[in-house]
Amino acid sequence: MKSPVAVFLLVVASGLPCWSRERDGEINFLVLGDWGGKPESPYTTDTEREVADQMGTTAAEVGSLFTMALGDNFYDLGVKDASDPRFQNTFENVFTAKALQSRWYVVCGNHDHYGNASAEVAYTKMSQRWYMPEFYYTEVFSIPGTGANLQLVMIDTVLLAGLTHPVLRELPPSGPASLSRAEDQWQWIQETLASSTADWIIVAGHYPVWSIAEHGPTSILVEKLRPMLEKYNVSSYLCGHDHNLQHIRESSSPVDYFVVGAGHLTDPSTAHEKDIPPDSLKFHYGVFDISESHGGFATVGITNKIMTTTFYDAKGNKLYSANTAQTRSIM
Repeated sequence: MKSPVAVFLLVVASGLPCWSRERDGEINFLVLGDWGGKPESPYTTDTEREVADQMGTTAAEVGSLFTMALGDNFYDLGVKDASDPRFQNTFENVFTAKALQSRWYVVCGNHDHYGNASAEVAYTKMSQRWYMPEFYYTEVFSIPGTGANLQLVMIDTVLLAGLTHPVLRELPPSGPASLSRAEDQWQWIQETLASSTADWIIVAGHYPVWSIAEHGPTSILVEKLRPMLEKYNVSSYLCGHDHNLQHIRESSSPVDYFVVGAGHLTDPSTAHEKDIPPDSLKFHYGVFDISESHGGFATVGITNKIMTTTFYDAKGNKLYSANTAQTRSIM
């Protein structure tokens, strides 16, 4: 594997045509997880298409600069190679709104690693908006009209924690397939966070640190990633994997944890509600109704002082909004 990509340029639209409205003093973007359609024709679900349509509307309304895609991009077994038609049938031909044509920052989930995850890296060179230059990477954005900036740290939690069982979904990840690759990434995360001078840091991966739902907390991330997030005053951790929307914040921690895994379907499970810190759950949305599709996504808006994360359902209803104060002290 090549060295992880670290882009420390202050960028506005990632060098791509962008149809969003620039807003002085803020950055706005969309977040989506677990959106990967299905392996047979029409290669989408009703929920994915409904979410995609609403994301286009919302992206235009908020002036979205980019989209973050948090893994499980292609159900059930990822893709075969960079020319796999799933890239067209589940992504390019679905998220077609003009306001969604700016860059998509992508990470892999467990279902992507069941297939050829390297092909999703390779597809970066074949798409105008899909961007995953390596399995983990970072990029920094300036906030227009301010001296502040935002750093995204995109990580591959499957390389860190291992694959889940493809059938026994309740089982935790099996542990990293390669201890050396996992250790290399842990070192990279630590060095990236320690060296950051950004006013805001958002770390994003597929597996949750904390979750009350079907899969629950990921033990290795609780043990190793959570202390780094707190030590380096990371603003929020974004993830998917569990098919719902959650906001979790510990009373003793500066970090907001957001699960945004409702792009494909929603699941009402609260199987692990006793496995997160007491009183840390601030919001949970998971609906199952066989007669109607349900799904959701998030927007994030950042100024030099406040980050606002808002959950939407597939019909565009605002479900919940949370503010995070800027607390990083830059030396």
